[in-house]
Amino acid sequence: MSDLKVGLLGGGSWGTTVASLVTRNAPVTLWARNRDTVDEINAHHSNQKYLPGAPLPERLVATNDIAEAVHSADVVVMGIPSQNFRAVLEEVRQHIRAWVPVISLTKGLELDTRMRMTEIINEVLPGHPVGVLTGPNLAREIMAGQAAASVIAMEDEIIVRELQNVFKSGLFRVYTNTDVIGCELGGVLKNIIAIAVGMGDGQGAGDNTRAALITRGLSEVTRLGVAMGGRPETFAGLAGMGDMIATCTSPQSRNRHVGIELGKGRNMQDIIDEMVMVAEGAKSAPAVMALAEQYGVEMPIATDVYRVLTGQSNARAAYRGLLRVQAGAESEPG
Repeated sequence: MSDLKVGLLGGGSWGTTVASLVTRNAPVTLWARNRDTVDEINAHHSNQKYLPGAPLPERLVATNDIAEAVHSADVVVMGIPSQNFRAVLEEVRQHIRAWVPVISLTKGLELDTRMRMTEIINEVLPGHPVGVLTGPNLAREIMAGQAAASVIAMEDEIIVRELQNVFKSGLFRVYTNTDVIGCELGGVLKNIIAIAVGMGDGQGAGDNTRAALITRGLSEVTRLGVAMGGRPETFAGLAGMGDMIATCTSPQSRNRHVGIELGKGRNMQDIIDEMVMVAEGAKSAPAVMALAEQYGVEMPIATDVYRVLTGQSNARAAYRGLLRVQAGAESEPG
């Protein structure tokens, strides 16, 4: 794969981690907006703001110039937060060569349009093969050399197998899937359930409660995902259940952290203001609720989270409400 050149956009924790993994297989140029981040990566081979204490490969090159990262790239990888994704992609369009695959790392929805990131790529860059890399991937664990597994999803089975070799690296195993919709939605929707689990944890809930919320949360995530065109089995795999477990239980999970702080009675804006990185679940919740309504899918856990995030309720009331929900058949909502 050493003949391939990769342009990766986004200097946050996950973008930097993926860039570090890919450098073992191909040359990578990482674009970051922050000049200090670029200088630190090039001079000191570190990104202390997002990955404190983690050494980066000396081969990894960073730049402030999108053209430099994109114009000779054979693969473009987008590690940009959902609400800035389209604007950066518009800049990419000016420099990308024809037919170059574009892979999203972002687990969110565009708020105004409710679009998934791969849908935005198709709209802004028609004709480019598009895919998503997703799964239970906590950046700091991977940078520490711990084993992890991910999924790369594309509709084209030939291209996806080629790109599998770009991303897999040592203890970082990468599986392929052709269900782009299901894999992408699994990564998006589990963030809201992680906030719900965090709200329980912040109020002292036990393991039984956490297991129930994760399981019922996965059920409603699967209902919406299948209604939108995903395959049911995808939500039982790494992009669904796997990512759900990691995000709902890890102390490193940003969305769970938001839920914990809400569970303690803190104000949402205060929580966001002190966070270095984006909690995509909080950003995407309004779009998820709009999609649930559009597709006629009941999502009681996600609805309660949305009400807390928008100030219509609080974590204590939402938690009590979830416990009071009438239990019917396990296959039913609720």
